[in-house]
Amino acid sequence: MTAETAQRWGSTLDSVVVYAQGAVCRRRARVGVPPDGRVRVTGLPRSLDAGSLRARVLHGPGVRVTEARVEVEAEPLEAGTPHALRGEFERLRDACAAAQGRRDRQLRLIEEISALHPVPPARRRDDPHRRTPADAWLELADFVDERLAGLHARLVELEEELRGLEHELGIAADRLARASSDVPSAHVDTTVCAVLTLDGTGDAQVEAELELEYGVPGAIWVPAYRLTHRQGDGTGRLVLRASVAQRTGEDWTGVRIGLATADLRRRTDLPRLRSIRIGRRQQDPAPSGWREPPAGLADLFTGYDAAGPRPAAPAAPVAVGAGPVPAVAAGGFASGPVPPPPPPPAPQAYGGAPAAPGSTAGLSTETIGGGLPAPARPVPSRPAGRPRTAGRASAAVPAPGAPGRGAPPPAAPAAPGHAAPAAPAQPPAGPPQPSGAELDYAALVLRGPEEQGSRRGRLFPDAPFDPVAAEHRRRAEAVTGLALPQHAVRPRESAGSFDHRFDAAARADIPSDGTWHTITVAEMPVGLRTEYLCVPSVEQTVYATLVISNATDQALLAGPVEVTVDDDFLVTAKLPTLAPGGLRRLGLGPAEGIRVTRGTNLLESTAGLRNNTTVLDHRVHVELANRLARPVTVEVRERVPVTSEPEVRIEERADWTVPEDGAGPEHHAPGTRVWRVDLPAGGTAALDGGYEIRIPAGKALVGGNRRS
Repeated sequence: MTAETAQRWGSTLDSVVVYAQGAVCRRRARVGVPPDGRVRVTGLPRSLDAGSLRARVLHGPGVRVTEARVEVEAEPLEAGTPHALRGEFERLRDACAAAQGRRDRQLRLIEEISALHPVPPARRRDDPHRRTPADAWLELADFVDERLAGLHARLVELEEELRGLEHELGIAADRLARASSDVPSAHVDTTVCAVLTLDGTGDAQVEAELELEYGVPGAIWVPAYRLTHRQGDGTGRLVLRASVAQRTGEDWTGVRIGLATADLRRRTDLPRLRSIRIGRRQQDPAPSGWREPPAGLADLFTGYDAAGPRPAAPAAPVAVGAGPVPAVAAGGFASGPVPPPPPPPAPQAYGGAPAAPGSTAGLSTETIGGGLPAPARPVPSRPAGRPRTAGRASAAVPAPGAPGRGAPPPAAPAAPGHAAPAAPAQPPAGPPQPSGAELDYAALVLRGPEEQGSRRGRLFPDAPFDPVAAEHRRRAEAVTGLALPQHAVRPRESAGSFDHRFDAAARADIPSDGTWHTITVAEMPVGLRTEYLCVPSVEQTVYATLVISNATDQALLAGPVEVTVDDDFLVTAKLPTLAPGGLRRLGLGPAEGIRVTRGTNLLESTAGLRNNTTVLDHRVHVELANRLARPVTVEVRERVPVTSEPEVRIEERADWTVPEDGAGPEHHAPGTRVWRVDLPAGGTAALDGGYEIRIPAGKALVGGNRRS
């Protein structure tokens, strides 16, 4: 049973993990495994990365997956099954074009009627003056006015109809642009399948549950929060939400959502650290993965060339944007022009078409009839340093996936009057060193007899370009250009050098329409306390703040937070990134119920035996008044000057304290001093402080001696 005749089984999307860009989807399918083990699972999106497909057996007695590949099929839709939004858009577009045509014809008719005016006949030189037929002129003017009045009334109706259709067309275009991409186009239905080969089934048909995993582009997310707090309570509810936008080509309906801050495209393979030992003997170098090609590759397609040009055949339906052809499926030939065949040599059977990873260059195919390759059989490879046998026709075959390896083509003779081209650079001595892409045996493609020159019958890593898949990926990746919500920060920017993952507590629905959708992820336990803060030297206003402590083992990423205090929505603020166990202060705005005033006084005097020291005595007086119905704690901040000059001394005279840097939710500038005052409901408090600045006499502070 081939892949085309394999049984089809549907699949259901079970879970999705959205990364900073892109997502990893997992589908589940319950299949009945036939004796030959070939099944086809449908339902995959068109924009998936074919190289990311993984499959495993969840439940199945002794069943395991031995091969998984992606295939794409396209077929025309039946008549009467277009997309509803697209059909409505096309109908309105045609109606709008027809209305615009009627409006244009009405305008041309108005121009023709407006151009009607009386034209007197030409007067000859000898003719006497004639009387003007005023009645005819007036009748013509009345006719034109009456006709234009009717035409303009009709023009108003047509323009109103056109404006209505243009408005409806704009709405339909917007709905079509925002519609889910999990629908076929207007004319072609594309089906993406995973063709699996299962082993361990025996001769009887068994049932198994499979899980398919694949990566898709076109999905992003940003965190958001909702904070609920009651005054006087030391705890609160912080609900983590996420704004997710995706245009992957499939609707996520009833799936488990996971959110990760990692980069899906970042390489995760570990580097190989090779040691160099000092001594006489070194370790043998690792094999390069290259084998010398077998002899006789040039004669592999002699039977095909001897059969003559292939007759033209009608174009067969081809799967639009089909994935790369596996190396084992080398028996098909693409239609195309074939040059005239060379004289048929004696039929010979030579090898040279690799077929299996790991020993690709050591297998060959026998020509049967017109050169169709038969099943591969092993051919002993010649040692790397052994010369070829004289008189034996051969061509250098590249390593698996090494394009262009082998003998260079003969140089063409130089044209008269032109210098001969420079000789090509000689390749380095030793066996070729293929790159990582050339050693990816699963991605190699065997070139057929239509290829010319040194590409016939050889493996190359370049896969055929799929314009349809490229267009789907381009549309999917356009979702990364969406404007972020207010105060939103991308996860990679706020997570820093660490990666976190958050799993939603319930299943969610996110259509593939490329717009933001908000889902609830989980409730994060946090510690909260309300603090009032003021810096009267800068602004005589008291601000309410919430000090948030992260009591979880995961970081709280930066994002917008909706704050609700006592069941009343207060403000939407920006929550900074909060590491596990960290503290952050969140501002809630001015507290109108608490008043603060500040006054300063400067006394300048001299001191010393010879009055050689100037004393600048700064005194600060702060008054607080609590008009709230509950007791509050207010933190008043002042700042004293700091100096590095040995001649300048600063002496403080106040009961304020020096804040410990790093102990609170923020860092403090040098010279910061703090008062913490407990105010009862309706109470007041007065704070007095100050400092003296002692400088040498005859000198002054830059900017003036008053430090207010």
